[in-house]
Parts: sequence; structure tokens; C-alpha cells
Amino acid sequence: MSESLSVLLTNDDGIDAVGFRALYEGISEFADVTAVAPADDQSAVGRQLSADVSVREHELGYSVEGTPADCVVAGLESLCPDVDAVVSGCNKGANLGAYVLGRSGTVSAAVEAAFFDVPAIATSLYVPGGGDTPWHEQATEVEDFREATRATTYLLRHALGAGVFEQAEYLNVNAPLAEDSGDPAPIEITTPSTLYEMTAEHDGNGTVTLHDGIWERMRGDDLPDPAGTDRRAVVEGRVSVSPLTAPHTTERHEALDALAETYLDTV
Repeated sequence: MSESLSVLLTNDDGIDAVGFRALYEGISEFADVTAVAPADDQSAVGRQLSADVSVREHELGYSVEGTPADCVVAGLESLCPDVDAVVSGCNKGANLGAYVLGRSGTVSAAVEAAFFDVPAIATSLYVPGGGDTPWHEQATEVEDFREATRATTYLLRHALGAGVFEQAEYLNVNAPLAEDSGDPAPIEITTPSTLYEMTAEHDGNGTVTLHDGIWERMRGDDLPDPAGTDRRAVVEGRVSVSPLTAPHTTERHEALDALAETYLDTV
């Protein structure tokens, strides 16, 4: 892409998050970047929208008292309406699997952009748990996000011109932590894993505890996801790129058509 490429950058960890700074610095080397990002952490809010949001100028662009979806709507409709692409991230923590897509604020920002017909990339960093260093103490420096930044900037430079977004509305990118050697990880085109292990337990006293068993299995080196899925790719050290669509498609369904035809005869 040319030097005139313009990008709206948002996230769900907040505008001052280190992963956000990493992408801002990387993309700014070749594009005009405007930050329109939440003022604070908005993780796992999905596509939640607000009626009104407060906006303040920030050294990187705009700080918004709202959700990632708010930021995309405010940005594309008002603050920077003529951008070529939206990038969301880099999230600290992976966004893997089909079941996560609707929950993630990072991914939801890309989905919102897709409804505006603006190409989008959601980028997240896989931070392993269960080691000697607690999860929250990892990935604290811009340099730790270099694998995610490298893949995202490559895709921004080349995917628009290559026609990628003629088939996909957005890309969900998950990158591993950078290796000490500095050697880049390869990119693998993947599909979201369909593994789902949410459980709920009632304690008998009015509380139901919801539990996602997938991360627990991963910490125990139990990875049942088949080859070609996003989770297997990133855990094995590759950058996962899932090309996805956001405007929901519908298909003809003969059984449902038949029910519609007989509806007035039965009610």
C-alpha cells in the first residue's frame, strides 16, 4: 500500500495499554494512524453500544468513555470518517475459538467496522499461563508484542491490495509471544476452533459459577483442537489468521419454509 494509507486504531484494553502502543508505533511507520480507543479497560464487552460517549483529545488521537464498538462508530461516522482500514488491538490475551468471537471487545470492533464496509483486522497476543511467571506479569513491554505487530503491519501493507477483503470482511489475528532469537513466526490461515467447554455449577446458596474449561486444559498441555484451527496454530508457535465474515448470511431452509407456509392454517 502507498504512504497515504489511513488507519483507525482501537482496542478494548484501553488507549494507554502497552499492546495498543505497540501497534500504534508499528503502523505509524508507514500509515497515518488515528487512535479512537476506550479510556479504560473494556474487555469482554462484545458489541455493547452506548447512546452518548464523552470524547477527549489524546496524544495519539481520541480517548472515548465507551466501548470498542462505540469507538468504531464514533470514529467512522464522525472523528475520522475516511480511513482505509480499522485495526483493533493488540489485545493482551488470545481471542481464539468460535465461541469467543461474540464476547471479545477486540474482535467486536472489527465486526463493527465490517458493517461499515471498512476492512478490519483484530489482533491479539497469546500469553501462555501456568508457567513460572504469572500471566499478568508477562507482555509488559512494547517489544513483547513484536510478533503481533510484525504480522499486523504486513497484512495491512498487502492484504487490501491483494483483494483479501473482497472475500473476508475482517481478519482475526492471534500471535505468539516473540521468541528471544527474534526469528519471525510463520503465518497460518486458520478456522476458529469449535471446541466449547463452558460449565455452570450452582452452590445451592444463590450463586452459579461459570467456568471455561478450555484454558485449564491448555495449561495442562491438553490441546484437542485439530490441525488448521486457530488455537492449535498459535499454541504451536505460528501466527493464526482467520478470514471471517460479519454480515450474517442466510440459507434457504426447506423445513422452515414449510412451517411458514402452514402457519396461518394452524393458529
